Amino acid sequence: MADKKELVIVTGVSGAGKSTAIGFMEDIGYYCVDNMPPLLLNTFLELIESKSERSKIAIVIDIRSTENFDLLAETINQKEQFHYNIKVVYLDIKTHIALKRYKLTRRKHPFSDRFNGNISQALAYEREILAPVRSISDYIVDTSDISANQLRDRLTQILLGNDREIMNIHVMSFGFKHGIPTEADFVIDVRCLPNPYWVENLRSKTGLDEEVKNYVFSFQESNQLLEKLVDMLDFLNPLYIKEGKSQIVIAIGCTGGNHRSVAIAESLKNHFCVRWDNVSVNHRDINRN
Repeated sequence: MADKKELVIVTGVSGAGKSTAIGFMEDIGYYCVDNMPPLLLNTFLELIESKSERSKIAIVIDIRSTENFDLLAETINQKEQFHYNIKVVYLDIKTHIALKRYKLTRRKHPFSDRFNGNISQALAYEREILAPVRSISDYIVDTSDISANQLRDRLTQILLGNDREIMNIHVMSFGFKHGIPTEADFVIDVRCLPNPYWVENLRSKTGLDEEVKNYVFSFQESNQLLEKLVDMLDFLNPLYIKEGKSQIVIAIGCTGGNHRSVAIAESLKNHFCVRWDNVSVNHRDINRN
């Protein structure tokens, strides 16, 4: 059986970058259609099915097609009946960013007349209509804080299937006595583990030394903690990518930032390097008095 053709449905909130997305997809070889009414999707697919040269198709469907928009969710839920591998990419944006973009471009929101020009109310209403489609989308990309080039990078990962370079994982160790890192997405306290500081011949060493590492992981609770951290973060990272997040900072803290946190941070880095290309580690307080 021949490989299925590829169909990408691009949808989402007005002002989130759908025009930028479809322009990029056209550049990389997709046959693109903008503003297709959901009612015509089935007919369109039937018409082009016999066109062998149309192997990659991208369609923008959004609330400009106000009639029968609920049909889109119904069609997506029945996508197995089509001779296409269908991906749904939903572009989202924070309301205050959308308002700023509308102010700069002076464009009219499709529902602005309904709410006497109140864009905030129009956006809220639009999100309500889009909610069923958002909930079943394959990828959700928040474009609020990313540039057009970053959106293209994100779409490259989604369309070409290589996400090794998308997620940037930064692991750091620190000492609680020197303060919690403000840039951390996750702060993990490992002061519950046995402390090498109280072993005389380990006190002057760090978690980078083999003796300290071996001491830390000679305890069952240290291995169990690392296992649970890895399991949680391996589960979360693909979800963050789906939501458009491309960076995560994981801070591991012990009392001084010399022993336990360093050993755990190094072990996390070694694990993530197997799956992701952009992994770094930093020991903020190592050897700090």
